[in-house]
Amino acid sequence: MQTESKQVTKKTWLGIIIAIVLMAATVAISYKMGDTKYYVASVLCIFYAMIPFVMGFENRKPMPREMVTIAVLTALAVISRVIFIAIPFCKPVIGVIFIAGMGMGAGSGFMVGALTAIVSDIICGQGPWTPWQMLAFGLAGFIGGVLCRKGLIKGDKPLVPAIISGLLCIIVVGPILDTSTLLVMSNMVDTTSAGAVYLSGLPVNAVLGAATFVTVLVLAKPMLEKLDRVKVKYGMMEEEE
Repeated sequence: MQTESKQVTKKTWLGIIIAIVLMAATVAISYKMGDTKYYVASVLCIFYAMIPFVMGFENRKPMPREMVTIAVLTALAVISRVIFIAIPFCKPVIGVIFIAGMGMGAGSGFMVGALTAIVSDIICGQGPWTPWQMLAFGLAGFIGGVLCRKGLIKGDKPLVPAIISGLLCIIVVGPILDTSTLLVMSNMVDTTSAGAVYLSGLPVNAVLGAATFVTVLVLAKPMLEKLDRVKVKYGMMEEEE
């Protein structure tokens, strides 16, 4: 049984690496091909986000309850973004995705993040930035899952994951979205334009980080308790990372 568990772990990690590499490559290629290709890139990124989740099922049967749980978490993340659409940058969506990763694992967290980006953009506005958002949001869920499974953060002590998730927005999610802005909005990318975009993005990323910090601090414990109850009640196996 121990050997089988290690095999699942290796395959899940391999799926996550493949998904991130393919998504990053698709985002880069879509930029080169022009704005009209972002729909194709977004659809491809959806399939990429499913790779680690499907590979984690190789040695066990997929349970509809797990898919439903992921769908519900995605819906919550979408709602958390849409209802704050009138407030620029101050949205709890990354915090919800981070918590989803903590509760369901890195692969599922990555999937929740990627799906949240493309679904919420139907309302918030789709564009060449959508694949970039899928990558950034997916990484938020992925990192939350990895840190929780490694025991570096715990749901019953939300202060540490709240701080980490806030910093995550500033040093990972924000810069990825800033890069999207740089490539999409700038006709010519050089040191001057890059510096201007990244510097102007710092206040935005700080606001997003603060919103994420508060979200995780307030919601991490109750959400994870609910997820634990659901997994115990329905016999859902946690994804092994």
